[in-house]
Amino acid sequence: MRVEALIPDVSPAGTPKASDGGAFARILDDLGGVLGRAERAEDAFAAGKGDLQTAVYERARADVALSVATAAAQRTAQGLQSILNMQV
Repeated sequence: MRVEALIPDVSPAGTPKASDGGAFARILDDLGGVLGRAERAEDAFAAGKGDLQTAVYERARADVALSVATAAAQRTAQGLQSILNMQV
């Protein structure tokens, strides 16, 4: 089993991603990929073609990625709200 780190701002090849309008879309695509791998691992286990360890690992990895994404979104919303509440 190979372990891959989930680092949204670095591509799988290890080169930094460009900071453009598509960066957010790529992060969502990466998160979708992690969730998809978890679902495939669970489906493989349910069909008797995979093992429990892989299914549990991929689900835990997906849960952590989703928690990080949710926390980042909440922090971003809080920061934006603070900016919007500033007196000019």
